[in-house]
Amino acid sequence: MPEARGLAPGVPTRTLDVGCGINKFPGAIGIDRNPRSRADALCDLDRFPYPFRDNSFGALRAIHVIEHVSDVIRAMEEFHRLVAPGGRVVIVTPHYTDFSSFCDPTHRWHLNSFSFRYFGTDHGGFGYYTAARFREVFVRVRLLALWRWLGFELLVNSFPRFRRFWEYYLCYIVRGKVMEFEFEAIK
Repeated sequence: MPEARGLAPGVPTRTLDVGCGINKFPGAIGIDRNPRSRADALCDLDRFPYPFRDNSFGALRAIHVIEHVSDVIRAMEEFHRLVAPGGRVVIVTPHYTDFSSFCDPTHRWHLNSFSFRYFGTDHGGFGYYTAARFREVFVRVRLLALWRWLGFELLVNSFPRFRRFWEYYLCYIVRGKVMEFEFEAIK
């Protein structure tokens, strides 16, 4: 799993693990709604604000969480509030063409590798719905093993134009598995 890297000087070093479950990131403060998790604080991830002050964390992790929340935009706004300027947000979620995206009945959202551009400068004209802004630091799409072995994953991840072509025309044939994102909070 990716971890936030390269934090600027002065950014808090604390990490918040949102929806930590039983695999809380070492050294992080974990929140989850399930009392059987290893969370340090129990809270409903669909009720805002979370019980922390603005700019409290240098990094925030949401590993296989964003597809479960009731409102992706509101969750991203909350992540933005919690992370200090220059802090990092790491998100991992299934690609919408993967079987796992649809086999879990608790998944509410089925996302692709461009779903979060909404929060950046390339928002396609729809950035007025939110003031939360992130800079995309890292995007990686993992493909099913056959396509990885054939080198297709390398092409998808090395060339953004090829990734766009894959998303538009090929992703139902060459299926995605999981996506990993890292964003920098712009404040």
